[in-house]
Amino acid sequence: MRKIRIVTRKSTLALWQAKFVKEKINQVFTHTDVEIIGLSTQGDRNRRESLSQLGGKGVFVKELENALLQGDADIAVHSMKDVPAELPQGLAITAICTRAEPSDALISAGNLVFADMAEGAVIGSSSLRRRFQLQHRYPGLEFKELRGNVDTRLKRLDDGYFDGIILASAGLQRLGLGHRICMQIPVDDCVPSAGQGAVGIESLSEREDLTPILSSLNDPASFELVTCERRISEKLGANCSLPVAAFATYVEGGEKILLKTFISGQDGQTPLRLSDSAPAGQGRALAERVAEAMIDQGALQLIRVD
Repeated sequence: MRKIRIVTRKSTLALWQAKFVKEKINQVFTHTDVEIIGLSTQGDRNRRESLSQLGGKGVFVKELENALLQGDADIAVHSMKDVPAELPQGLAITAICTRAEPSDALISAGNLVFADMAEGAVIGSSSLRRRFQLQHRYPGLEFKELRGNVDTRLKRLDDGYFDGIILASAGLQRLGLGHRICMQIPVDDCVPSAGQGAVGIESLSEREDLTPILSSLNDPASFELVTCERRISEKLGANCSLPVAAFATYVEGGEKILLKTFISGQDGQTPLRLSDSAPAGQGRALAERVAEAMIDQGALQLIRVD
């Protein structure tokens, strides 16, 4: 192809990801012109309301998906943790790049870890998933809403409004801010969001002409694991703002997939954690089995929005 148009959000991290994909394309398709189109999304423009009030993290991708559907772009580059499990008709996740570190990270004043913080210390995060899991693990700390891009959140911390903030490890590392991480939070303490750490490509499912480029970007192992995680949210009908987490990883030398999940009510009560494993290559069947077990134990009632 002579030209590929990438649509992305305008945030610093989103643009980094788009440039990363552009470079990967140009490494293989040296004569292809790759254009990056930056758009402002509803989630970027409205930082006053919480994500749950706005309707979930899908507010970060809708405008990008419209550009694909209207033919104004060829591919959209996303942080996979921001992509709803259910996509508009005609669109698909067609490639997932090799996944980076999937964990959450603590950045704090004084470079303290959770165990060293004073009781009542205030921790900021936009994610109910993070806040509820960590509140249960560290009941003496106070977790409050904090939205904005990475720079905005770091400034709020540095200006003294919070004692610590929680961000994705991968995003900080990609922006050259890995030195600010005080603690990579164990996934057993805070199960990551489905797709966290992965950069994904969305495109029209009928665009067979894109297959060579998408194949060059795709990492099959990351694709299987992230697809497994996303199936949990899809089966539960959960959007990205609900306190639902799923993390899949290969174990036993890559012979098996281990899937860990977390879900709670929207008040943080009645947390439910389930895990199970299956042979590699059976990620979807594993997710189906775990989701059914979660439903049997009341998961749908926990996340129901009245």
